[in-house]
Amino acid sequence: MTLFLGTFLDTPEDPFAGGSLRSVENGALLVREGTIVRRGTAQALRSAHPDEEIVDLSGGLVLPGFVDTHVHFPQVRMIGALGMPLLDWLEHSALPEEARLADTDYAGEVADEFLSGLTSAGTTTALVFGAHFPAAVDLLFTRAAEIGLRMTSGLVVSDRILRPDLLTAPQTAYDDGLALAKRWHGVGRNRYAVIPRFSLSCTEDLLDSCAALLDAVEGSWFTSHINENLAEVATVCDLFDQCDNYLASYHRHGLVRSHSVFAHNVHATPGELEILAQQGAGVAHCPTSNSALGSGLFPLREHVEHGVQVALGSDVGAGTGFSLFKEGLQAYFMQQLLGERGLSLSPAHLLHLATAAGARVLGLADEVGDFSEGKQFDALWLRPGAGTPLDIGVRHADGPGEALGKAFAMGTTADVARVYVAGHPIGSSR
Repeated sequence: MTLFLGTFLDTPEDPFAGGSLRSVENGALLVREGTIVRRGTAQALRSAHPDEEIVDLSGGLVLPGFVDTHVHFPQVRMIGALGMPLLDWLEHSALPEEARLADTDYAGEVADEFLSGLTSAGTTTALVFGAHFPAAVDLLFTRAAEIGLRMTSGLVVSDRILRPDLLTAPQTAYDDGLALAKRWHGVGRNRYAVIPRFSLSCTEDLLDSCAALLDAVEGSWFTSHINENLAEVATVCDLFDQCDNYLASYHRHGLVRSHSVFAHNVHATPGELEILAQQGAGVAHCPTSNSALGSGLFPLREHVEHGVQVALGSDVGAGTGFSLFKEGLQAYFMQQLLGERGLSLSPAHLLHLATAAGARVLGLADEVGDFSEGKQFDALWLRPGAGTPLDIGVRHADGPGEALGKAFAMGTTADVARVYVAGHPIGSSR
């Protein structure tokens, strides 16, 4: 067993439902084979377990490992392509880069860069938009398994509108997806997700094949985009007969389920929110991407009031990096800008969106997301460099809650000193 010491912060009770931040200064977690078996003060647990190995994570904050519910594997090299709305950005920036992953050597390099970016940012669990090429997705699963990341991903499929080298036939999409799922779903910490890029680029036949694959792979997940951009929304409604809204293009094919996660949903209608809540589907809120592409201000209050599960996603290509500290801060800004229509967010809300809410959206709430006994010790140690504004702010904060607020206001990937999955360090550390 291992005794981890430090200041532990988490949100086992949902702050959006009246819960609050749980904090233990000079705390300790006793971990056996990756699982938290006891929690308490450092003094009490050290006295009770004097012979156990000690890992000292004091001098900063220990947070549950971040959970990123929407991030694109092929887009790491084109982060920061600013100045375009969604459809122009796809045509001129994202899709040309994604086509390069047909080259497996190139795809392998990008996979290494992508996974390094995730883990260095403190992300231990992710729902990942894979590539349009089976070999590239296979490489991604292989590298993620080597690192130990908790990853849900799959083949991205489309059969219209996009450039020809990114298109596939419905039967091929099913066959390739099933082969990947048989190889990787449930192997280690990997799970398979069925991923049509968005219904804009998918015919009815392709969406039917996605539903068939989802049914064929027990315990698989579904993810796609929705309501990101007003021009996109209008085009989808034109393409699908008798669909009054974007969600209907998925729902008519049985793709809105408890294992479904839809990215963005900036321009959701009340009817769509009702269906999402009824079906138990989740939404990945990607704040920096929404800002960079000018997509709009996310209606978090409406989602919460309808009972829709929401968590954070970095998006990456259209966003500004892998850090969920940055996404949390941008989420806070957006709600401030919405005024009375917004939902005022505390540091506890931000931590919850980045951790426990993501675990719930991905069906992993019994395993990760907070530091309760019986859960896996997935964690990041935030230890800013000595003398930096964040270090000064955390050391002089009036309690853990204020320190957490400063972490989201100023924290970056550079401040993440160490990352753990199931009690084992992953990635580089300092």
